[in-house]
Amino acid sequence: MFFDIHTGSIRVYVRKTKQNFKLYEPVSKLIEEEEEVGLYKLETYFKFAAEVVKLKNHLIRTLNSLKAEKKRIIGYGAAAKGNVLLNYCRIGIDILDYIVDATPWKQGLYTPGMHIPVYPVEKFRSNMPDYILILPWNFAEEIMNKEPDYKEKGGKFIIPLPELKII
Repeated sequence: MFFDIHTGSIRVYVRKTKQNFKLYEPVSKLIEEEEEVGLYKLETYFKFAAEVVKLKNHLIRTLNSLKAEKKRIIGYGAAAKGNVLLNYCRIGIDILDYIVDATPWKQGLYTPGMHIPVYPVEKFRSNMPDYILILPWNFAEEIMNKEPDYKEKGGKFIIPLPELKII
């Protein structure tokens, strides 16, 4: 089964059997699509890795440039995917003052690895930063729609992936 969440997810059911089985039609189609886009070729992954490094370098250069201009930047959403990004890019409290998240059990803690403090979303509203790095980038539209006052007051959102955008 296919789901749109997280830019496309697949749910698979597996069972142990001793019988011969026929490959389910959607699985066969998926394998064909994977072959067409080159997922069984090593060079596909080398190209992907090079693109990841390029995106990382662009994000780090952009954030460092903003900090050099004395801009305040925070993170929005203490999501697992955002934490992977922070750790891979080595983005810590030298870049992000803190992270806000609406989930109460994340508040008052620190992100794994980079040890950035996590606060309630209301914190940034009382002391507005110049930029907000949206860490669950697949929900960027929803997050920006929840914060119209921030944008109206001149705040800018940074969406790191799939390509860096500042809105």
